Amino acid sequence: MTLDLRCVLLNAENLFLLLDQRPAKSFDQISEPEWQQYSTSVYPNKSLHKLLKLKDYIIEINPDLILLCEVGGEESLRNFNQIFLNDEYRVALIEGNSDRSIDIGYLIHKRIPYHFNIISNKDLSINFWYEHELQIPNTPSHKFSRDVAELHLFDRNINKPFFIFLLTHLKSPLDPEGIDPLGLNRREAELKALLSIYSKLNKQYPAIPMAVCGDLNGNASRHGTDSEFTTLYQNTDLEDALEIMNKPLNERVTFYPLKGGNILPGRQIDYVFLSEKAKGLLDHNNSYVFRYEIPKKGRPSGPQNLEEKQTLPADHYPIVFNLKNIQVIPKA
Repeated sequence: MTLDLRCVLLNAENLFLLLDQRPAKSFDQISEPEWQQYSTSVYPNKSLHKLLKLKDYIIEINPDLILLCEVGGEESLRNFNQIFLNDEYRVALIEGNSDRSIDIGYLIHKRIPYHFNIISNKDLSINFWYEHELQIPNTPSHKFSRDVAELHLFDRNINKPFFIFLLTHLKSPLDPEGIDPLGLNRREAELKALLSIYSKLNKQYPAIPMAVCGDLNGNASRHGTDSEFTTLYQNTDLEDALEIMNKPLNERVTFYPLKGGNILPGRQIDYVFLSEKAKGLLDHNNSYVFRYEIPKKGRPSGPQNLEEKQTLPADHYPIVFNLKNIQVIPKA
C-alpha cells in the first residue's frame, strides 16, 4: 500500500487569530479596525485581508499536509482551520519556547486515512552558552528558540511510523542585546542539535524516509553556504529538495529582506531537506516555490518595493513539495 502526499512548508508570518467572539457578519462586511476589536489579546490578529488571501492560496494548493512556522499558538491554528479552512484539517501543535509566542505546527487533512503523533523537543539542551554565561558556574544550557516538532505518520502501530517530518524555526538574526551578532552562534548550535535529533531517529528507523523542514533564517543551500550550516553537508545525507530538482537559483527564493524601507535581493531561507530514503519519493514535476500574486502584476519573481511586499499574505513564499509512493507499513 502506498500514499501520495501534497505538502507545503509555510511561514505564515505572525498567524495570530485569537477571538473573544466569532464574527456575526460576513467577512466582506467587516472593516480591519472592527476585525481587530474581536480580540482583546496583547497580540494583534493577523489582518483579515491577509487571512483571506492565505485561505485562497491554501485552497489553490490543496495540500494534504501543511507545515507552519510563526503560528500564534494552538488556539490561533484551530481558529484558522475552523473559520477559514472549513475545519478540513486536524491540528497538531505543542507550544514551544518562543519569546514572541510564535510556534511551529502542522495541519493534516482529514482525507488522509492514517494516524499521527507529534513529539516536542523544546526541553532539549542544545549545549550552548553565550560567552558571558561561560563565566557563571552552573548556568544551564539554552534550548531551541522555538522547537523541533516531530510528526510521525503511522497506520495502526504508533511505534512503526512510515514517514517522519521534523519541523523547526531556527534562531533569527535579531540580536537586541548585542551578544551574538546576527544570531549566528546560537543558530549554529540549534542546527547541530536538530541534526542530532535527525541522526538519532535515522538510527532508530533506518528504513523510514524523513524530511527536515523549516525557516532556517540563513543560507543553508549548497551555493554560498552560510558558515553555521556547513555541518549539514559534512555529517548527513540530507539534501535540499530544490537542489535535488536542480531548480534555478532565482526560483528558489523564499524571502525578500527589507532594509531602510528598501527591498534587498531575494534569498532562500526556508528549506525542505530530504533523507536518502525520501529523495526518490519527490515528485519533480509538482514541487516548487509558490508565488503570491501582486496586484496589477500577477505573479512575478518577487516584490519590488515596500508597498508591494505589504500586499502579500505572508513575508515568506511557501515551498510546495509532493511526495509519491510512500510505502505504508502493512497493518499488524
